[in-house]
Amino acid sequence: MAPGSARDRILDTAFRLFYARGIRAVGVDLIIAESGVAKATFYKYFPAKDELVVAYLDRVDGLWSGQLHAAAAQAGPDPADQLVGLFDALTASCEMDGYRGCAFINAAAESQPGTVVHDRTVEHKRRVLAWVRGLAVEAGVRDPDGLARSLTLLLDGGLASGALDADPQAAVLARASAALLVDAARKADWTGDASLAVR
Repeated sequence: MAPGSARDRILDTAFRLFYARGIRAVGVDLIIAESGVAKATFYKYFPAKDELVVAYLDRVDGLWSGQLHAAAAQAGPDPADQLVGLFDALTASCEMDGYRGCAFINAAAESQPGTVVHDRTVEHKRRVLAWVRGLAVEAGVRDPDGLARSLTLLLDGGLASGALDADPQAAVLARASAALLVDAARKADWTGDASLAVR
């Protein structure tokens, strides 16, 4: 077995099982059996289950963040358009077979605040919020904090709705709502009317 391939097989297996069944429902013995590695090999790479869960969340972070950034970039060079375009990643995710919502929201619901797993979920959400806020700043809106918070709440709501009711329109409506929020935030700056600013 090539160096590193055992770790990859463990992580690939955990990725599939954790997302499909939930973190608590999947035990180490099942991951060992389905990945085809020895118990000693598993513990060599992941001495504790939480370490494997964090590695799983790191992988999800890379994939989801990449999808968000790609969808935003595809919307064109205007940061305001990118704030709306990033919701195309939500549409693509909700249409995937086996979609079970946001892996980070799911993991947060299964972990205790203050644990390494819960902290990793919070870190991911903060990073997404900071990125969206940066786009809002570039778009020149009066209240980038408020707009970013509104958009990320909408994004998380779309992720949850896509899993709960399996309605493909959830992502479409979330994108349309994002366009309204961004438009309102931009008009607040153009008119100088602070009452129109997104709060």
